[in-house]
Amino acid sequence: MSRHITRRTMLAGGTAGLLAAPWVARAQANTLRIGMQSILSGPIALLGTSSRNSLMMEQDRINAAGGFLGRPIEFVFRDSKGQPQEAARIARELVNSTGCELLIDAEASSASFAVQEVVRDLGGIACIHTNSETSSLTADPKIRAPTAFRVARQGVHDAVAGSIYLSDYANARKLNKWATCSPDYAYGRDTTAQYLQFFKQFKPDVEIITEAWPKLGQPDFTEVITKLIQAKPQALFTLLYAGDLSAFVNQGNVYALFSQMTVATPNVDYPVLAAIKNLPAGIQSATRYLETFPNTPANKEWGQAYLKKWNERPTNWSWQNSVAMQFYEQAIKKANSLDGKALAAALTGMKINTPFGADGTITMREDHTTIGYAIGWGQTTPKEPFIIDVKAADWGKIIELETEWKKQQKYI
Repeated sequence: MSRHITRRTMLAGGTAGLLAAPWVARAQANTLRIGMQSILSGPIALLGTSSRNSLMMEQDRINAAGGFLGRPIEFVFRDSKGQPQEAARIARELVNSTGCELLIDAEASSASFAVQEVVRDLGGIACIHTNSETSSLTADPKIRAPTAFRVARQGVHDAVAGSIYLSDYANARKLNKWATCSPDYAYGRDTTAQYLQFFKQFKPDVEIITEAWPKLGQPDFTEVITKLIQAKPQALFTLLYAGDLSAFVNQGNVYALFSQMTVATPNVDYPVLAAIKNLPAGIQSATRYLETFPNTPANKEWGQAYLKKWNERPTNWSWQNSVAMQFYEQAIKKANSLDGKALAAALTGMKINTPFGADGTITMREDHTTIGYAIGWGQTTPKEPFIIDVKAADWGKIIELETEWKKQQKYI
């Protein structure tokens, strides 16, 4: 079925057509539907629910300003449960059967690659990936799709920023023996490898003495924690996130894991902190979203508005979805169109003003991924602001080493 339905087609369909496809009635009322599928249930549901919350705020803001091309927008949310085949089916259905004219792919990397192929197959629809951090989604030209873009942290960017910070930290404390614990799928495997590549570049004497690969959404980490403690590393690097990370920390507290090794993670978010019963001080942590980083009135205002509306703090996924809609907004104004190819031309190279940029701006690069978003590393503390002594990453160094990595991978 074509995703474009003309006024003549709608009139020819008569009342029976409207009853058979209720979304046509909304289209007739000039509403612009935007599809979003994500993980909205299960242990990783925070990824999807905090994305949805942010998009609902964007819907209110954009509609108050007149919508897109004079049309009010309406999101259609679907739960893929993180299953690649289901995510692909839903993405196709959102366009072909539900009448969505734009897509937000708020999946984890486990499903975003499947959605990417749907977007490539559909050809004319614009899609912005908002949560997948696996670098190859946009870095690899063979995987990149002409009308698909990514507004999200990218694994290789985090790996450079984190490795520089952690190598300085480890060298100062002579932490040479490390363990890793990351989710067993593309994001966990690929990004851990990237971290280790750069970490070893900055700290050649590092030794990885054990690895753990729990399944995404695994409820019990007893076996993993026991394995890590028995290996006796000086430090642990983990890419667990959302409910997995809070469960790991809560269960690790029972076994006094955090008193036996230094722990480092780039994935601490406000709701994860809230789900941890006793937050250990001194976890080396990246800033995913903090009201205090960047320390600007605009950033704090956005975080407080989110808290007021949803009675919970935003996540990294929240700001990424907000920025995606900001990019759509500017691209649609520039292109004066919803056509995927026209939007792709407008998005490529675009820079927007946003509270979440390191210098107040974020740029959509020619390889369809964003750069310039705020990245920093510090350490946890049990009370506000939860992460202190934050050191901002150097984007010049990130891009320099990312370019070297791309050459090694034969992406450029």
